[in-house]
Amino acid sequence: MSSIDKHTAQVREMAYDLGFQYCGISRACFLEEEAPRLEEWLSKSYHGKMSYMEGHFDKRLDPRKLVPGSKSVVSLLLNYYPEKKQLDGFPKISKYAYGKDYHVVIKEKLFQFLDRIRAEIGEVDGRVFVDSAPVMDKAWARKSGLGWLGKNGNLIHPKEGSFFFIAELIIDLELRPDGPIKDYCGTCTRCLDACPTDALQEAYVVDGSRCISYLTIELKEEMIPSEFQDKMQDWAFGCDICQDVCPWNRFSKPHHISDFDLREGLVHLNAKEWLELEEEAFEQLAKHSPLERSKLKGMQRNVRFLKST
Repeated sequence: MSSIDKHTAQVREMAYDLGFQYCGISRACFLEEEAPRLEEWLSKSYHGKMSYMEGHFDKRLDPRKLVPGSKSVVSLLLNYYPEKKQLDGFPKISKYAYGKDYHVVIKEKLFQFLDRIRAEIGEVDGRVFVDSAPVMDKAWARKSGLGWLGKNGNLIHPKEGSFFFIAELIIDLELRPDGPIKDYCGTCTRCLDACPTDALQEAYVVDGSRCISYLTIELKEEMIPSEFQDKMQDWAFGCDICQDVCPWNRFSKPHHISDFDLREGLVHLNAKEWLELEEEAFEQLAKHSPLERSKLKGMQRNVRFLKST
């Protein structure tokens, strides 16, 4: 066995030992297919007011500019599909936000991963990423065979659907790359048909400026645009509609990470309770939760908008 194959096997074994469900590997290179798509997406202002998407264009497309000397991109999937779900009748919160902030949970695992690589293989330089840097995580996961990009823009794994967090190690260790798999969306248009705000007017292209997740989390305006009244379907933080209707998610299996378990007190507040919640109580309820991003002011804006429809 060559050293490349040996190191590749070691890296995969470490990933599974740390609890990641899937591990795929790509050669660190320029993303030729994604470059024109990203340019067109930005030119159409589908990023809305997420101005950070316009920055670091070259680094988004070439990990070697982000991590000098890098040779491999190790893509990882961590399941967050919950066994216990939010009850009906409450302002809806996306499943990924039921528990502890995934950035914190996953980054801890990634640092352990990098430490183990260095301990077992030798001096390896690199960086870890969890949805917080100019890294096209879905593109790298697709390139490494962890799934295909569905018509809703999500990575879909053929055995377990799309309820996964995606993370990466970009390292200067040469590993054996995997290859992409086939797209199995076929003629299905359930996600396109179900999106209430027309964020999916075109297959495989998400107009982020119309996505409920964008409107409830990324948009920092005082008010959500009135054109979306009666279209939010009670979503107050994020949205799972295009995933919930996807036939591939019938294969989703519950995660086994207690940090991601549903926080009863946070997700089972009714609209009146949300609007009457005090700052101190919110900070206690939402501590280390993704909902900290919106802050109480943002959550109350969203709930108020839902009540006005």
